[in-house]
Amino acid sequence: MQVQKSFKGQTDFGTLYLVPTPIGNLQDMTFRAVQVLKDVDFICAEDTRNTGLLLKHFDISTKQIAFHEHNAYEKIPDLLSLLTSGKSLAQVSDAGMPSISDPGHDLVKAAIAENIPVVALPGASAGITGLIASGLAPQPHIFYGFLPRKSGQQKDFFENKKNYPETQIFYESPYRVTDTLENMQDVYGDRQVVLVRELTKLYEEYQRGSISDLLSYLAENPLKGECLIIVSGFDGQEQVQDLDELDLASLVKKLVEQGNKPNQAIKKIAKTYGLNRQEVYNAYHQL
Repeated sequence: MQVQKSFKGQTDFGTLYLVPTPIGNLQDMTFRAVQVLKDVDFICAEDTRNTGLLLKHFDISTKQIAFHEHNAYEKIPDLLSLLTSGKSLAQVSDAGMPSISDPGHDLVKAAIAENIPVVALPGASAGITGLIASGLAPQPHIFYGFLPRKSGQQKDFFENKKNYPETQIFYESPYRVTDTLENMQDVYGDRQVVLVRELTKLYEEYQRGSISDLLSYLAENPLKGECLIIVSGFDGQEQVQDLDELDLASLVKKLVEQGNKPNQAIKKIAKTYGLNRQEVYNAYHQL
């Protein structure tokens, strides 16, 4: 067990600060975030050119260190050395909260393993920001980030999630939104969905309706800009496959191949399809 006292603990180490940056509108930068970026010894940036524009806007002269998915493995030991020597670092992504869809999470885990304080600042987050204005149930919700790109993998992903009751949040490229919605409709049926684009920017837009409504609209109004897809969870009224139609053993085996233990996989399949766990267990073990 480990207990971190972020501001009252006594340590000779520096602190790793996770600093959110605006997702579009620079006015969303907090006073605290600006001050932390000024006070730390180094800023670990996903793209130093992009972050450089932000630093220039707020008159911040702190030196940057490039830290991204292509150099994370070799950079983390150096960053840990700085922290253990007493230097404080701020980790930022190109937009929004660090550690979401970037290598920041690996640095956080490594710092925690060395008992280095990790302090997160609150701030801009596209998923939560879009969710609360979507009109769909804000809780419970699940944030998944980016979806698999291949159609078959997407449909397999949706098959595993289609009976989840939580509102689901996804990031998606504007070039793949139509294909993704078609795959989603094939698996989920014609659920309510909200497409959010250009969040916090001048052309911010919410497209609310059924999946078929959005597909019809998008056919005449091509997308531009960064997008979120928010889809309603399973409400218990959609048509669920009969038990006889499900190959439960194959579904469990697929999850096991993905790294789940058999009992975990059985539990997940039972929850997904609203089945008794014993039924799934018997099917998997051919009892």
